[in-house]
Amino acid sequence: MAIYKLEKTQLVQTDKETLWDFISSPKNLQEITPDEMGFQITTENLADEMYAGQIITYKVSPMFGIKLNWCTEITHVDKGNYFVDEQRFGPYTMWHHEHHIAETAEGMLMKDIIHYKLPLGFLGDIAQSLFVKKKVEEIFDHRFIALEKKFNT
Repeated sequence: MAIYKLEKTQLVQTDKETLWDFISSPKNLQEITPDEMGFQITTENLADEMYAGQIITYKVSPMFGIKLNWCTEITHVDKGNYFVDEQRFGPYTMWHHEHHIAETAEGMLMKDIIHYKLPLGFLGDIAQSLFVKKKVEEIFDHRFIALEKKFNT
């Protein structure tokens, strides 16, 4: 029953405020999520910007078209620098996702650090090696491409 880690970095050609405004708005999540995930925010009256303690609910189909409920809490926010979302219930036993941005001479460096754990003990570990790892990487690869198109073209 391992905890898995994925790190992704991306250089984004925009200013800090523009990038922060985009990534900190829950309303933009669908824009950077693959269509095949069937991602749908179900929270009513969603705030324009994330804040610590915010609960966001979704419907998502990560595998085989099966719709699942997913609930995350925004647990930490350092405006303009980072925020953390953690799963409260959903497809993972644990999901902890840090979103960091920092100014560099080349542009804005965005870094995602994701720790997750799968249910079902050793069966979850087998699923990780067979398809979950690949799926999580595909989701973040899609996000990379979506942000490239939005900011770097």
